[in-house]
Amino acid sequence: MDLLTIFLLVVAFLVLAWNSIKIVRQYQRLVVFRLGNSIGEKGPGPVWLWPFIDQATRVDLREQFLEVPSQTTITKDNAPIAVDFLIYWRVMNPEDSVIAVADFAGASRGIATTTLRAVIGDISLDDVLAKRDQINQVLQTKLDEVTERWGVKVTAVEIREIVPPKDIQDAMNRQMAAERHRRATVTEADGQRQATVTVAEGDKSANILKAEGDRQAAILRAEGFSLALQQIFNVASTVDERTMMLQYFDTLKSLGAGPATKFIFPMEFTSMLQGFGRGMQGAAAAADGSDGAQRS
Repeated sequence: MDLLTIFLLVVAFLVLAWNSIKIVRQYQRLVVFRLGNSIGEKGPGPVWLWPFIDQATRVDLREQFLEVPSQTTITKDNAPIAVDFLIYWRVMNPEDSVIAVADFAGASRGIATTTLRAVIGDISLDDVLAKRDQINQVLQTKLDEVTERWGVKVTAVEIREIVPPKDIQDAMNRQMAAERHRRATVTEADGQRQATVTVAEGDKSANILKAEGDRQAAILRAEGFSLALQQIFNVASTVDERTMMLQYFDTLKSLGAGPATKFIFPMEFTSMLQGFGRGMQGAAAAADGSDGAQRS
């Protein structure tokens, strides 16, 4: 065997060996078929495949999404709407995903379409527009029940857009405008009511303060009047008959200086004069007694 033949054999062996070694990444698996029979999944890392005996199919384990185009469905109240959504999925069993289904994307799209029509057909239009999260959950559950046998897990379903007919959109816009007008009217009425209540409470507080001020002023006036009467009573309790008589005489002096020719005296005035005369006699007797004692 010459050198050229040996060189060619070595090169062929290296090429064959290089093609027999597969490098599997962390997010991939190889489903290996040996003579047509599955021997399981291999990887990650380098995987040796026997030439002409082993065949492998790569499976991606990363989460992926499937876009379902817009589908026209009929709601429970016979309203046609267009719905498009996304399906998020990942392979849980690489061997089943290769053996159990030939075209997972196509099969999933078909099941998603029929499931969507079934779910939307049991819900009214208002609920479809208001309960999007609930519809997503129902779709995910129903799809997951089917794809589980394929070794695939549906992780989420997200409705992107729901388009009702144009006449329904116009009616919804009018309803929204009416609702905004109602809210504005209610807000304005609440503001006016609050303003009226605030003004009434302010007037009430002002009236209460005014009444309290008047009461305090009346109490102070009454206390001042009571104090004045007490002082008058205290002074009057120290006045004797002679002091009162002198006051009467002073008053008579003032009357005599006036142009009047008639005078009215109270009945007590005569008794006061008698008392004043007795007082004067007593004072004179006391003065005579003191003079006689001095002469003796």
